[in-house]
Amino acid sequence: MENIARGPGGPKFKDPRVTAKGESRATVTLRALETLWFNTGSLCNLTCRNCYIESSPRNDRLAYLKTADVDTYLDEIERDCLPTKLIGFTGGEPFMNPDILAMLQSVLARGLRALVLTNAMKPMEKLRAGLLALNQQYPGQLTIRVSVDHPDPAIHEQERGRHSWKPTLDGLIWLARNGFDLDVAGRRFTGETEATIRDGFTALFAEHGIPVDARDPVRLMLFPEMEPERDVPEITTACWGILHKSPDDIMCAGARMVVKRKDAPAPVVLACTLLAYDPRFEMGSTLAEAAAPVSLNHPFCASFCVLGGASCSR
Repeated sequence: MENIARGPGGPKFKDPRVTAKGESRATVTLRALETLWFNTGSLCNLTCRNCYIESSPRNDRLAYLKTADVDTYLDEIERDCLPTKLIGFTGGEPFMNPDILAMLQSVLARGLRALVLTNAMKPMEKLRAGLLALNQQYPGQLTIRVSVDHPDPAIHEQERGRHSWKPTLDGLIWLARNGFDLDVAGRRFTGETEATIRDGFTALFAEHGIPVDARDPVRLMLFPEMEPERDVPEITTACWGILHKSPDDIMCAGARMVVKRKDAPAPVVLACTLLAYDPRFEMGSTLAEAAAPVSLNHPFCASFCVLGGASCSR
């Protein structure tokens, strides 16, 4: 791996085949499409300080998906007998999408599991009755992952803005008391050890009766920070051996994401959830087209997935 801004081949993360130093760039082959993500739209009720997708009440670069859009891909999964078991919904804030309950209904009715990423604030509160009905109709199929950046309210609000802590905590408590399957997503941005952060979440969950095991890296995911301007190594084919990692463990070995760009005629499939605006990672309009290998040609490939060891999927 190299850690230089430029090399003999030019700037880093430009050529999909070779690094700036001229070494063979790592690629990841789709092992199996285990998780399909839908970005429901980039609009959000919050403007977080370091949102990787720059969601806000004004960012509509990714349009709201419709239930018919989702059904097209669910039909392809069924028709082609794809091994997909989990359908994820991310944003923006998914509960702002007018079709979110209908999309969840369509997923769950087909016997698939659904995972929704949310800040659990006002948009979710407005849909509580519908969520309760879905969870009762399809027990064990629906998981809600709530974003709580840090167990300290002041630090959480440094990221998400003033008055964001209590509504999120209230939403998390409501989900817990009503028997929803819960995950929590935190961040690693304070310089604390992972053990210290998990200790803080353990105390928070115990105080409020939230049945999430903070020691479980799936139930409490702690995501690394992604800073596009930070100088990170490019990942070469040699890195797998150096790092003792397998490309099969990287998120794009088992997942893809569907988005619809503003004013676009139809959705497209992307390599992963992290690269919503980079056209180099558009892989076609169908899941079959999106089965091609992915070149790890972006800083997030290094900082989040390979070196950060993170994945958005359960």
